[in-house]
Amino acid sequence: MRILLTHTPSFRANYYGDEALARLRASGDVVLHDSETPLDPAALIAAAKGIDVIVSDRQTAAPGEVFAGLPDLAAYVRCAMDIRNIDVEAASKAGVLVTRATAGFIDSVAELGIGMMIDLARGVSAATTSYRAGKAPFVRMGRQLAGSTLGIVGLGAIGRRLAEAAVALRMNVIFCDPEAKTPPQGATQVPFDDVLARSDFVVCLAPAIEATRHLFDAAAFARMGKGAYFINLSRGELVDEAALEAALDRGHLGGAGVDVGMAPDQMPITRLAKRSDVVATPHIGGLTPQAIAHQAFDTVRQVEALAAGKMPDLAVNPARATRLARFGIRY
Repeated sequence: MRILLTHTPSFRANYYGDEALARLRASGDVVLHDSETPLDPAALIAAAKGIDVIVSDRQTAAPGEVFAGLPDLAAYVRCAMDIRNIDVEAASKAGVLVTRATAGFIDSVAELGIGMMIDLARGVSAATTSYRAGKAPFVRMGRQLAGSTLGIVGLGAIGRRLAEAAVALRMNVIFCDPEAKTPPQGATQVPFDDVLARSDFVVCLAPAIEATRHLFDAAAFARMGKGAYFINLSRGELVDEAALEAALDRGHLGGAGVDVGMAPDQMPITRLAKRSDVVATPHIGGLTPQAIAHQAFDTVRQVEALAAGKMPDLAVNPARATRLARFGIRY
């Protein structure tokens, strides 16, 4: 089996790791992408000629022409949950299997959310920046998390873990999620407008779908209480960034924390990130050894299943993956 790992060298070090790579090599001949420039579709087609399985990082898009241009390709294995930049229908028409990884970053992202709340509430980054510049920082009154209200928008696995941690810190936790069934102990479900109006901290963890695009717009920020903090740990497209800047400019919001944004690879935009009232991180919510190993080894196990003539358990389109027949795999 010939396998292409699309990660750039730096992405490979941060988002795959030597241990996972060594085990991947046990399943076949692994070809590495050795440029720091991510593969565009044309470059991906050129790099994957004669390849049976592509193990793909989240930056590498796979539009329809990729599957049409690679007649030997049997499986496209994504080392992430997000497969929105993969044309699954085109893959299915070509008979190519698409798989995805599971969420190994639940604790990691939830912990970053707690860290951002503490930073915003106590001015940690602002004071540190002043001290490093050789200046005495402005001494301001902070906000205690215990007794404050956390509003979570989107109670998926990360939202649930964040709620549990916040309850342990004796925060009042409210949330909104149209699909939430059993609330975590100590958390209360309320309408979206109530989350905005009642929360000292609002954390966006909603899924990125068409219905949630710019969920946080000028009207949403206006409904938040004066001096409240907004944190986005989900996806950049959920936030109207101009509206967020305007709410910060007029002093309505006390500050914001962003790990994602509309810059390439979901990075925060520089204009927002450089503000003194914003705590920004470069899309590293899931960048911990435990979280990365989880998703990397998900892909290893899927390739191992293919090598053993079995359908991977994280297959997206198994019924239409007809090219797997050459490995003796039929759905």
